[in-house]
Amino acid sequence: MSQATRILLALVAGLLLGIVSASSGGDWVGTAIAVAEPVGGLWLDALRMTIVPLVVALIIIGIADSAEAARANRLAGRAILLFILVLWSSAILAALLTPFLLELWPMPAEAADALRTALSSAPQAVGAVPGFGEFLRSMIPTNPISAAANDAILPLIIFTTIFAFALTRIPDAPRRQLTGFFRALSDVMLVMIGWILWLAPIGVTALAFVVGARSGGAAFGGLLHYVLIISVVGIVIWLLAYPMAMIGGRVSLRDFARAMAPAQAVAISTQSSLASLPAMLRSAETLNVPVAASGVVLPLAVALFRATGPAMNLAVVIYVAYWFGMPLGPAEMAMGVAAAAITTMGAVSLPGQISFVTSIAPIGIAMGVPMEALLLLIAVETIPDIFRTLGNVTWDVAATATAARRSGFEPGSSLSEEDRLLEGSS
Repeated sequence: MSQATRILLALVAGLLLGIVSASSGGDWVGTAIAVAEPVGGLWLDALRMTIVPLVVALIIIGIADSAEAARANRLAGRAILLFILVLWSSAILAALLTPFLLELWPMPAEAADALRTALSSAPQAVGAVPGFGEFLRSMIPTNPISAAANDAILPLIIFTTIFAFALTRIPDAPRRQLTGFFRALSDVMLVMIGWILWLAPIGVTALAFVVGARSGGAAFGGLLHYVLIISVVGIVIWLLAYPMAMIGGRVSLRDFARAMAPAQAVAISTQSSLASLPAMLRSAETLNVPVAASGVVLPLAVALFRATGPAMNLAVVIYVAYWFGMPLGPAEMAMGVAAAAITTMGAVSLPGQISFVTSIAPIGIAMGVPMEALLLLIAVETIPDIFRTLGNVTWDVAATATAARRSGFEPGSSLSEEDRLLEGSS
């Protein structure tokens, strides 16, 4: 049984057990809730303790690897710049689209009230919204270690990003030593997270029991609403890959849709961009993208690029804030956009449940949104994850075609126009 299936079954079992227990009306239910609530909290705390070191390590590794690829190949450098532009645009779109969807199609009031009461340990409001000057000052940490200790995640991310770019400018030997250290640190954190996620059914069952006992059947309606809203955000990002391919890659809508169909089928069935890579290479070949371009950009995209990540990750946090009735001002949204865009390139190659937590928790911490709900939401991530993978695979090919065409690669050629000019002059 897969880990995702185990967690989903734990969610359903916990909710049903909580609903049945509450309907019995026994005095023991209150005692059971008092025991189950800290069990779920302990599991979440164990997961959160790995977030800061893992995020720091992954950002440094991601930037170091990207810089090395950009130096090695002109096409790779242009592709990485395109990736960064798309990731930031994805995060900004989520900050605009998600509140609009929640306003257009709000969660049923009964479900919202019941779920808010069920997770009563979560705070009901964020802190005072800082002024613009104070917000800018807060983004640069005077003490990075203190920022890490106090969960000031956005200043920590900014320091880590600057540190990682500075790392790429030092001599090769010490750079490789430091990169190796952070790579080892991330590996250790991933092992720890694997152990914690192995225990996930216990934590999910405990929290789901509490939610089911306090909210009843309204919990199912709330989770269904969440799945639909997050999936719609992913679908919008996915569909935007088509105009990118048409404008940037200079291919027709019909040709791009036909070429992508086999790769998208693999993406839906496997929910893995890596498993879809051979099919993506064939899609690029069908679009007459030269192998010299697709062979460089597509593996780089699989390793570093997830177009749906910033949008869907930020949408989850905005949804949780909406769930708890927490107002999010421009400062919180700006923090969320920055955290979503920067952390995505480091976390993209992680397994589903791990990337769900490690990508979303830093955004929630930066925005001051409680993360207790992640224990429930990770169990229903399977359906949104289909649209994550579908969008990512489609964007990978669209970005590859765009980077190839904008670098001067002609259909079926092995050299870019610049390279042919250089070859001719020599």
